Amino acid sequence: MTALTPTPDSDLLYSEQEEDLRAAVRSLLAAHLDTPALLASLEAPAGAHDARLWKALAVDMGLAGLLIPQELGGAGATHREAAVVLEELGRTVAPVPFLTSAVLATQTLLACDTTRPEVAALLTGLAEGRRTCALAVALSTSPYAPVRRAAATGAGLSGTLTSVADGPTADAWLVPADDGLYLVERDTAGARMEAMTALDQTRPLGRLTLDNATGTRLADAATAEAAIHHGLLTAAGLLASEQLGLADWCLTETVAYLKERRQFARQVGGFQALKHRLAHLWLRLVPARAVARHAADALATASPDTAIAVALAQSCTSELAVHAAEEALQLHGGIGMTWEHPVHLYLKRAKSTHLTLGTPATHHTALATLVDLPA
Repeated sequence: MTALTPTPDSDLLYSEQEEDLRAAVRSLLAAHLDTPALLASLEAPAGAHDARLWKALAVDMGLAGLLIPQELGGAGATHREAAVVLEELGRTVAPVPFLTSAVLATQTLLACDTTRPEVAALLTGLAEGRRTCALAVALSTSPYAPVRRAAATGAGLSGTLTSVADGPTADAWLVPADDGLYLVERDTAGARMEAMTALDQTRPLGRLTLDNATGTRLADAATAEAAIHHGLLTAAGLLASEQLGLADWCLTETVAYLKERRQFARQVGGFQALKHRLAHLWLRLVPARAVARHAADALATASPDTAIAVALAQSCTSELAVHAAEEALQLHGGIGMTWEHPVHLYLKRAKSTHLTLGTPATHHTALATLVDLPA
């Protein structure tokens, strides 16, 4: 069996700087995220997207460039800080492209040759919040599966790439092709992005159709394959923190509601059966926080056990998020079933992330292989 190698001096507790970052992000979200407006925007064909909130996060706080090195205009922070941001975004199901643009697309680009002017320029634009970018792969693609690619010919790129997360709102797409990775701008002739119906309207999906579209080649085939795998693995590891934040909100808000709700002249939260359900959820949340932090720390320190840490985290947090959201919906009673209450947003996000970047079963299988314990 493969043994886990602890990272020297690794501390999974939140540092003072990370807690300060959390407080700043939470304060900004409280000031700028309008939940009633978010609920009203769900009927939009392209899904919900809060451009003002993204500007506040990306430009005013500089979070779009959190993982980009300082020499390219970014903050030069680590995956641990990005995980803290994603926890807070998960707590609010904020309709912003942080996971897709600031993590998935950015990490893919950083695994390419950043000395190439076109790669460096794109990373700088992302770091400054002037641009958003989406990796044109299906949202369900796991780090262990091949990706669907466009065909590159002398006339340009052709093919259809579906379920591109935040594709409808991005101003450019990173397109995997059979001979490398290309940057395709939104206004490129022959490139058409159509909104798809998504379960989670706060993370819009799109279908990218390419018909001899012109793109800028950023990497060759071998580099592109490694870069995309790196991007998917990193995003899967940090998605665990978003799911953790979502589950934490569900538990916290449900406990608060049950303390206020009264039935038969008693607080509903005083009923023993409900106490047991909440205690069980809390007992699942504690180890989930540990594995999510371990995955973020492994990514930050480039641990040799990163793949194991990511698979372990996703095996745990995906199912926890769904369980927490289902409990929140049920224990909020009649109000939880209404469209006016935001709890349904959390259930949709949880169900969606259950399939995002690989299902728990996919990560279970990968984990078994990585530690030499095949089923």
